[in-house]
Amino acid sequence: MVASDFSFWDAIWLMIVFFAWILVVTWIILLLIDNFRRTDHSGWAKAGWTILLIFLPILGGVIYMIARPESAGAYESHTSRSSPGSTAEELSRLNDLRTQGAISDEEFADLKARTIASS
Repeated sequence: MVASDFSFWDAIWLMIVFFAWILVVTWIILLLIDNFRRTDHSGWAKAGWTILLIFLPILGGVIYMIARPESAGAYESHTSRSSPGSTAEELSRLNDLRTQGAISDEEFADLKARTIASS
């Protein structure tokens, strides 16, 4: 290919195709990461989705995005208990445990003091 045959619009089209390819590869990698992080899949389901995403990436990616439940992105996060309202929720939970008889009044007082001190 001679440089005079390569126009400005050919360069623009080449960049669009290149970045679209990067976008698709990144999307498939993120879907594979999502697949392996899921706790509601068995090992065979993860293997099946992986094979589909590798051998038919566009079709497999669209099917995976449609088939996965809405809660798929909500993984268990390890957030701290310093969020607003969490102290009150923890005290309510401790009170419920006390009324059920799961913990004694002394344990409740100790846990209550720790909860209030940590907030």
